[in-house]
Amino acid sequence: MARVKRGNVARKRRNKVLKLAKGFRGSHSKLFRTANQQVMKALRYAYRDRRNRKRDFRRLWITRINAASRMHGVSYSQLIGQLKKANIEINRKMLAQMAVLDPSGFAAVVEVANRA
Repeated sequence: MARVKRGNVARKRRNKVLKLAKGFRGSHSKLFRTANQQVMKALRYAYRDRRNRKRDFRRLWITRINAASRMHGVSYSQLIGQLKKANIEINRKMLAQMAVLDPSGFAAVVEVANRA
């Protein structure tokens, strides 16, 4: 069987991995084998956390809406139920933004929901 020399291909592959590992500490960014392991692990975390980020933000919005709605004497779940009854289709992200940046507007939304 003929010998295969991979000089160019192998070097490109290694450099690609080491480039991805830039900023990792110690041998994790210098030695190919450990860098390769860390890059694979980092890519798995990135894949997983792209999904988790969506959950985390939703939790944050719900917490902010709950805190703001309790100032108006209504819990989060009651507020969401009243908004659904009043056919007010505003998402949690926008509600949370209003609660933080525009408290008077949020109070108006709560009032409209209470009336329904």
